[in-house]
Amino acid sequence: MTTFALIFTALTSFIPGDVPPPNPVYPVPSPEQMAWHEMEMNAFIHFTINTFTDLEWGMGSESPSLFNPTGANPDQWTAVLKKTGFKGVILTCKHHDGFCLWPSSFTEHSIKNSPYLEGKGDLVKALSGSCQQNGLKFGVYVSPWDRNHAQYGRPEYIDYYRNQLKELFTEYGPIFEMWFDGANGGTGYYGGANERRSIDGRTYYDWPNTLDLVRNLQRGVIFFSDAGPGVRWVGNERGIAGETNWASITPDTLYAGKGGIESLLNQGSENGTHWIPAEVDVSIRPGWFYHEREDSLVKTPEDLFRIYLTSVGRGSVLLLNIPPDRRGLFHENDISSLQGFRAILDWEFKTNLAEHSGVSASSVRGRSTRFSAQNITDANKDTYWTTDDDITTGILEIDLQATKTVKYIVLQEYIQLGQRIKAFNIEVFDKGQWKKVSEATTMGYKRILKFDPVQASKIRINITASRACPVVSNVEVY
Repeated sequence: MTTFALIFTALTSFIPGDVPPPNPVYPVPSPEQMAWHEMEMNAFIHFTINTFTDLEWGMGSESPSLFNPTGANPDQWTAVLKKTGFKGVILTCKHHDGFCLWPSSFTEHSIKNSPYLEGKGDLVKALSGSCQQNGLKFGVYVSPWDRNHAQYGRPEYIDYYRNQLKELFTEYGPIFEMWFDGANGGTGYYGGANERRSIDGRTYYDWPNTLDLVRNLQRGVIFFSDAGPGVRWVGNERGIAGETNWASITPDTLYAGKGGIESLLNQGSENGTHWIPAEVDVSIRPGWFYHEREDSLVKTPEDLFRIYLTSVGRGSVLLLNIPPDRRGLFHENDISSLQGFRAILDWEFKTNLAEHSGVSASSVRGRSTRFSAQNITDANKDTYWTTDDDITTGILEIDLQATKTVKYIVLQEYIQLGQRIKAFNIEVFDKGQWKKVSEATTMGYKRILKFDPVQASKIRINITASRACPVVSNVEVY
């Protein structure tokens, strides 16, 4: 009998006593961030006057009379998104051109002066209500840059921006995420000035006080920007999180719009001081707004599945943009691709071969049943396996009971105690021998490893490096 097998045999008798859990390895996610992680897939909806001017960035001089989506139907949007598996929706309530999809009291450059529903429409309210009816969370994109507003770049504009945030966060129901990006300053209409204006992205918006204003209105909102503070940009718009992906960074040198930080945003920092995980934003089309010329360029279901594996499968949340067309509807090509994507997910992850399978471990914390290796296959997200504090490596072995075809391994840390695992690999047992099929660095909230299909009767997870005792809550095999 091998030494490893002897260890497994010795662990069949567990001590049921009150063994304390490991201390957290900071930083750790807030309850709101944890809920955000568990959403896994959210949808972005880019829709505004740009849809009718065929632009990506409007100048701010566009007439509201151009906006008239006569068939706009947010219920269609939410129905499609829910069937696809999205948990939340973020709407471009105001993009850089300054046009507002709600009848803001603080500007005339809004939906109230458009022909849509004779100026009585409010797409922010319509989508917020539809989300509530369909069990989706609702979020807002409110561009800090405003190429329409005459006072942009001056202190008076900050009052305007904050007044609009007050409208949205008091009159439009629960909002789970506020999204703003680093596009700040440049040429614009600016009330007829038609000039270039520059701002200091570090100080102009007075973000600490601006975000405190929003928090005082809705305590649980998650803030997205390049640097967080709730979640960070992933550093690209291709749908790819880092193969090494730490949920932590040190934000004191970051701010929205700062250049040269793509690698840090993509991979995070092992020793980062704050939990600011990466959100992966990518569009189903080449552009973010609808353009008829892109109807044949919609990402295929296979494309979307690959993006799923490089976003959700690397511990991030996927934010996939689906832009309504000029009717105000998701285009048929986009819907077809989303349906195909859902079908692939359902097929590839149909049956978890490891659910309730027997599991052995090289060691268990205090030899306690509370931290048994069996916890990784019990389908309970609140239980986990871990080791004694002085043990930072470990081996988990899952017995599939029979030889089966294996293609994916899904692994999750119990990140409520911090992200710990730095390196691990996967072996499969077939025909009397172990064979390594994959290896990775970070695990985090969720890691999905895909490899060429293999025959296996057992799966072995070798954790070779960890910041502290490893804590694994879930392993699935497909």
